Amino acid sequence: MSRPKKHIGNGVRMKVTQKNIFEKLFLHPKPVKMLTSLKKEDIQYATQVSKVVDCTYSHTVKVLDMFKRLGLVVFEKKGRIKLVRLTEEGQDVAHDFEGIRRKFLKMAKKTKFSNTKK
Repeated sequence: MSRPKKHIGNGVRMKVTQKNIFEKLFLHPKPVKMLTSLKKEDIQYATQVSKVVDCTYSHTVKVLDMFKRLGLVVFEKKGRIKLVRLTEEGQDVAHDFEGIRRKFLKMAKKTKFSNTKK
């Protein structure tokens, strides 16, 4: 017996019980901020990412590991230090999220929500 499927748009159907990793990761602000923070040259370590995002180190490493499995980041070992950097695909996704953020900020300026924190 198969699970019922739910229509999620654009002709795509998923099992109702199936978790969508993209929704789980990218509809939350901290993972998106982690990804976009890695575009900066001065952010190279997981500890730096966790400080920028104001998140625990263990949660940061867990999310970065998920990014690695998605092909968005790679880890490079240099001695005892483990560097993290965006892949080309990760650069593209981070750039797209920055564009979406800019678009939302423009929209907020045009609405009654313009007094919210940026």
